[in-house]
Amino acid sequence: MELKPGYKQTEVGVIPERWDVIQFSDLVNFRNGVNAEKHAYGKGVPFINVLEVITHTHIRRSDIPGRVTLPKAVIDSYAVRRGDIVFNRTSETQEEVGLASVYLDDETVVFGGFVIRGRPIDSSLEETYSGYALRSPAIRSQIIARGQGAIRANIGQADLGQVLVPRPPLPEQRAIAAALSDVDALIGALDQLIAKKRDIKQAAMQQLLTGKQRLPGFSGKWEVKRFADLASARRDRIDPRKTGVQEFCIELEHIEPETGRLLGSTSTGEQSSLKSVFLAGDVLFGKLRAYLRKCWLADREGVCSTEIWALIPNLRLVGSEFLFQLVKVDQFIEAASTAYGTHMPRSDWNVVKNYEVATPSLDEQIAIAAVLSDMDGEIAALEGKRDKTRLLKQGMMQELLTGRIRLPMPADEEVAATP
Repeated sequence: MELKPGYKQTEVGVIPERWDVIQFSDLVNFRNGVNAEKHAYGKGVPFINVLEVITHTHIRRSDIPGRVTLPKAVIDSYAVRRGDIVFNRTSETQEEVGLASVYLDDETVVFGGFVIRGRPIDSSLEETYSGYALRSPAIRSQIIARGQGAIRANIGQADLGQVLVPRPPLPEQRAIAAALSDVDALIGALDQLIAKKRDIKQAAMQQLLTGKQRLPGFSGKWEVKRFADLASARRDRIDPRKTGVQEFCIELEHIEPETGRLLGSTSTGEQSSLKSVFLAGDVLFGKLRAYLRKCWLADREGVCSTEIWALIPNLRLVGSEFLFQLVKVDQFIEAASTAYGTHMPRSDWNVVKNYEVATPSLDEQIAIAAVLSDMDGEIAALEGKRDKTRLLKQGMMQELLTGRIRLPMPADEEVAATP
């Protein structure tokens, strides 16, 4: 295939002619992290471990919750400086092993034994650009291929050192980093707004669903009912090994915590375990670790894990939408968290059924549910915008970090970028 003018074929694919390809061992000096004694954790200097590396492309001090107490000489030897690159040495999956993060603050932190530090030899990689570029598909594919391990994926300094890195001129690195940083800032702002809206919704639930605040036009005393008067847990079960494939099956992982949003579904197979049946209008509530607030208002029939209650509303006393909001309030979650089982705590129906609920008239229930549903809709719209922005960022990274799309640069920087 004929190359587009201004591009060249390299070991990492087609890249712009002004870019070069360099082995990673020529860019950084590697070092494995420090292993501290168990009693040393909890106080002392901030401590970068695997989770921080997996989670963040760029790490700041505020992203590091852990601390460790170490002698000053050890701290100096295992310090992470601004611009250093850290990698996780081990992971549950190959797809996550050897992820790169760049430290962007000036405060002293250290790195742990499951982490590898790469200290830049020179300034040929701009620090913010590195955080994005070292997670690009061209580099990740090389790292994943080098990940070893029968149970857990692992990678070492020698394998990381062999990775080939496409390197644009510094002015272009800065332009790419600025563009991606702007998108990250938008995603961060949306995350903050979503969190604020969720807090407002939670506060509104606590006020409206307990009668502490009434909507205009409603008055009168609420009646106290046992939860078992308002809803019952559906008892219908099926065995997929006998009944065949069920196309719409909900497991706990398909329900997003707190939001009531369905993340996906699956179908049963010949080896599937016993399932619960649910119908449209049932409220699905995850009884395993109830504090996660995994609940969904079913809009169709299907089957679900037996770790999920399919709650049938008593429509003479409570509407489906009101019940769906009711099971998310703190008081109900507290009752549902009075559980049996220590390692895998499950809600106890014998406790939940006696939970007392003050309930308004059906008309007031409908009005309250409508207000809370509108708030859910507003949050969902913001989440949709954030998710689209994340997809946009992924597309930008794919194009910018391979050079398929070039950003305009001021004339003086273009001159500086010319070999």
